Amino acid sequence: MIKLIGFAAATCTTVAYAPQAIKVWKTRSTGDISLGMFLVMVLGLALWLIYGLLSGDGPLIASNAVTMLLAGGILVMKLRYG
Repeated sequence: MIKLIGFAAATCTTVAYAPQAIKVWKTRSTGDISLGMFLVMVLGLALWLIYGLLSGDGPLIASNAVTMLLAGGILVMKLRYG
C-alpha cells in the first residue's frame, strides 16, 4: 500500500510538468520561465534519482527519471530559445 501511494504521488508530480513541456515545445516561448528555478530543479531531480537508485526505491527512480526528462527538456528549450 505504501508503494502504491508513492507511485500515485510520483505520477501526479511528474505529470504536472507535461503541460508546460508541451506548451514550450509548441510555442518555443520560454520568456516567463525561470532559468534559475529549472537549473536547481533538474539538479535536485538528478540527486533524487541517484538516491533512488542507491536505495532501490522504485517510485523515486521512476518519477525522478521521467520528471528529469520533462524538466530537463524545458531547461534545454529555455537555454535554446531564451
